[in-house]
Amino acid sequence: MRALGIDLGSKRIGVAVSDSRGSVATPIEVVERRGDRRREHRELAALASEWEAEIVVVGVPYNMDGSLGPAAKKYLREAAALGETLDIEVVACDERLTTVSAERFLMQQEMKADARRRVVDKVAAAVMLQSWLDAGMPRA
Repeated sequence: MRALGIDLGSKRIGVAVSDSRGSVATPIEVVERRGDRRREHRELAALASEWEAEIVVVGVPYNMDGSLGPAAKKYLREAAALGETLDIEVVACDERLTTVSAERFLMQQEMKADARRRVVDKVAAAVMLQSWLDAGMPRA
């Protein structure tokens, strides 16, 4: 099953996709926020269609204790709105520390700061999606 992973952010949305077997996540794109959520959701829907995704996995930044803070609640609402735009299932996934993990990985690759900024969001989406795939693709 091909899954599209989405790492929502206030300035950018990182996007990753799994292979058709649902075993490996790959970063593919960064969608810039322009203040038009409907347009952004249409861009994400177009990517889901282009990659023939059967499910969309949206990262939610839970608090370290597992509770829902303001950011998590905001992104859960946006995931629900995205679900209304798409013809496929949208599920939430815990994305705690994915951006930190992605940033560390890119630093280990000795990428310069400006180059890291351009790709960290899609790499974070791939980290989150890979975690979801490795967990057995949970739906709840």
